[in-house]
Amino acid sequence: MSANSTLSIGWIGTGRMGYSMVSRLLKAGHVVKVYNRTQSKADPLKEYGAIVVDSISQLAECDIVFSMVSASQDLLQVTVGEGGVLTQTAAPKIFIDCSTVDESASQTVREAAGKRGTQYLVAPVSGNGKVVKAGKLTQVVSGPRAVYDEVEPLFKIIARAVTYVGEGDLARLVKLAHNILLGVVTQSLSEITVFAEKAGVPRSAFLEFINDSVMGSVFTKYKTPAIVNLDMTTTFTPILLRKDFDLGIAAARKLEVPMPVASAAHQIVQKAIGRGHTDIDFAVLLLEQAADSNLKMVPENIQVSDGLENEEK
Repeated sequence: MSANSTLSIGWIGTGRMGYSMVSRLLKAGHVVKVYNRTQSKADPLKEYGAIVVDSISQLAECDIVFSMVSASQDLLQVTVGEGGVLTQTAAPKIFIDCSTVDESASQTVREAAGKRGTQYLVAPVSGNGKVVKAGKLTQVVSGPRAVYDEVEPLFKIIARAVTYVGEGDLARLVKLAHNILLGVVTQSLSEITVFAEKAGVPRSAFLEFINDSVMGSVFTKYKTPAIVNLDMTTTFTPILLRKDFDLGIAAARKLEVPMPVASAAHQIVQKAIGRGHTDIDFAVLLLEQAADSNLKMVPENIQVSDGLENEEK
């Protein structure tokens, strides 16, 4: 599927993630019709050739429609709710949801799509807006294999790596597992960073060592500036992280899989939310750990790499 493909593309949702994801399709030469509930947030995409529409109904005749929304109710609203893309006279040939939502909502969309003759792919992602721009987003997909094969060239524009995991909603389970690990790792990183700092080790030095060790990762490097300089600019909120813990632990319960470490991290995220940390970045777990350890943290105010600058476009 080349940039001059005759397949028409629609996109619903240009929040933190959706904006950066659809930008990559536009910059690759695809013409995309874009809808966002707050149209002003989508208007800057016109610079890259987007056709910004004021109604989801204007996307119904597209061959492929992507959605990237915040929650289950949002997905239901833009698909089967009043004015949803699957309630129009016409319906897209393929509908692809990249959001992290519950199984029930996804099943509702799958059934509605089936009745309209629309093929349905589930395609959640790992990363945030800056990761997308740097070309390091990863994506996991489930649904009919033949449909995945048809759309794979578009996925490879959006993401650095794309993994097909099977039929149905398996990709959603993989994404929930991923986000549970995200919460557990962030809490663990907060604990060991506070442990080292209270002993007298500067955060920047400690994280430099961790990042260069076998325990370092794209994530620990990416979060280093936030941790060193206590920059809590929002990339992913505790509210959204709690949602994924809720969904993931519920799914694990159905499968009779114990999740003791995840459950402990879940409650720590809940405690942070209970203290009013709702719109701040989930890295606030570091500040919570410091407070619990009677450590007063201050920004180090030094420039450190997040591992993405050289590749960001």
